[in-house]
Amino acid sequence: MKITAIRISQHRYKFDPPFHASWDTRPRTNWDATIVRVETDEGVTGIGSGDLMVGFAGHEELFIGQDPMAIERHYRILANINFHYGRCWPLDLALWDLAGKITGQPCWKLLGGLSNKVRAYASSGTLRKPEQLVEVAQQFIAQGFGAMKIRFHRGDWRQDIAALTAVRQAVGDKLTLMVDCNQGWRMPWDTAQPWSLKDALQVAKPLEELEVFWMEEPLHRADYDGMAALRQSTRVRIAGGEMTRELHEFRNLIQRGSLDVLQPDVALVGGITGLRRVGQMALEHNLVFTPHTWTNGIGVIANAHLTAGATGAPFLEFPYDPPEWGLDRRDYMLVDPVDAKGGWFTLTDKPGLGIELDEERLKATKIG
Repeated sequence: MKITAIRISQHRYKFDPPFHASWDTRPRTNWDATIVRVETDEGVTGIGSGDLMVGFAGHEELFIGQDPMAIERHYRILANINFHYGRCWPLDLALWDLAGKITGQPCWKLLGGLSNKVRAYASSGTLRKPEQLVEVAQQFIAQGFGAMKIRFHRGDWRQDIAALTAVRQAVGDKLTLMVDCNQGWRMPWDTAQPWSLKDALQVAKPLEELEVFWMEEPLHRADYDGMAALRQSTRVRIAGGEMTRELHEFRNLIQRGSLDVLQPDVALVGGITGLRRVGQMALEHNLVFTPHTWTNGIGVIANAHLTAGATGAPFLEFPYDPPEWGLDRRDYMLVDPVDAKGGWFTLTDKPGLGIELDEERLKATKIG
């Protein structure tokens, strides 16, 4: 079997009311998706999605005519493209989907078959008032979730703590709570300075008292020494790495003792092939590997296959904050949205990633 074509399409789903993401000062009125298809001479097609595939155009000939199962070879080419241009890891996801379809196996089995399940945490995305956040948390409990991530970014961290405190007081120990400080990266138009170590230490103390499971991105992504010092100064786990681009940077984060929890996303960093390496590094150093996964359902399910099949994790992120960020918006490109029923990702034996594109919706939303 040979690869005959790589087809990339861009799509935009418009909606109203907007989604007010905590990490973005601009309200969002649409959700873009890049769909990657790898076609073969035997009629089998692999599907991936995630980043925009910037810089991939003109490199198709490096893959066409090649064996689709030569995934390690393809990963090395994608790593070279990543060095020179953009993050084209959705192609790696499509290759794994294709490999599963060729072999008749789900990706979680090809990746090691450790388990077909991983527990989900409900990852909120908006900055709600304390009483509203309490209501959302109680809804998550009713739906079977055992954990919830709360966003900080209200301008004054004391207001963030007040919202977190309201949730803890309302739910007690019914939910494991995580906090995302969103200091590690910025939108292109955001010029705010990230917290310093002293800022983060101030926030960490009340997080300890509120029994927070992890403190995500409390410092700039390159502040290795600051994260290491913070990690030694608090019993709250320090998490990060969602936008770290190179695998060797994860090695450095581990060696310098900067993180307790590693969070790279297969749709943005390294694909499944690269992050399998990071997951093993984390396990060998007794760290938690639990990918960030705030793309669409294709990225979510790819992260779930890797985590369940190869490493395991206490929880895996489930981007879900209805009504502003429900499955209808997030997964408009799929026939069946990726759900975490009862608070769990339960993977099937369907070959590959086990997903099906909604071709009619994709036709209606295609741009460019």
